[in-house]
Amino acid sequence: MRRFPFSAWIWILLGGAYFFIPLIATFLFSIKDNRTGNCCSLGNYGTIIHDPQFWSSFKVSMLIAVATIGLSLTLFVPTIYWVHLKLPRLRPVLAFMALVPFVVPPIILVVGLLKFYKDTLHTPFWYLGNPYWFLTTAYVILAFPYVYFSLDAGFRSIDVHTLTEASLNLGASWRTTLLRVILPNIRIAALSAAFLTLAIVMGEFTIASLSQFNTFPTYIEYINETKGFPAAALTLLSFGITWGAMLSILLLGRKRGGRVQVVGGR
Repeated sequence: MRRFPFSAWIWILLGGAYFFIPLIATFLFSIKDNRTGNCCSLGNYGTIIHDPQFWSSFKVSMLIAVATIGLSLTLFVPTIYWVHLKLPRLRPVLAFMALVPFVVPPIILVVGLLKFYKDTLHTPFWYLGNPYWFLTTAYVILAFPYVYFSLDAGFRSIDVHTLTEASLNLGASWRTTLLRVILPNIRIAALSAAFLTLAIVMGEFTIASLSQFNTFPTYIEYINETKGFPAAALTLLSFGITWGAMLSILLLGRKRGGRVQVVGGR
């Protein structure tokens, strides 16, 4: 049985303390009574859960997240598949383009988008004034790096050419090949991209705020500015939602990885 060195345990304990001590402090702050400041009460969590704005903003952000995930996978899965199959020289170009959202801050992105669409005379209000349309397209750009690098890693782990040739030789169409041969083999990569996109949408504040849309992150900021102890409770709830998505990647990856065989891997 392999034994870890003593120094490794020290770093693990330090990392755990760095991670969990702020969470414990936030939890202790969140269970204080909102009127007296005494411990212990779960009323702050009830205040948040029974607030209609909590559920309405959460619903808006979840719908935007689902739309962003669907649009991102619809655009990037066929594109990256075709690049790996037919245009491998374009991979560095796509990788460079995927790094651009890291360089351009969200505040510059949203100001540029708003100025472009407002200066365009024929921009329909159903697009510019609707969070489901405007924020979805903005978040697809923002999530592009995470989606691209997740999917690219998935495609690099399989033999795209062999799987495609085998499927086409057996009489399958290109659509069937993509949906029933390629996509199941990159399922974990697609799930990783989806959950990372969910985490981004549920935590993005700048674009939604400057666009004057009420989403879950703007609701969090409103509570932080107006309420003390309930703000700590809401912070833990939002943290749990984000980490729930991250843990889903790990659980689905282990469950799927235990029974999937990689065909033609390289």
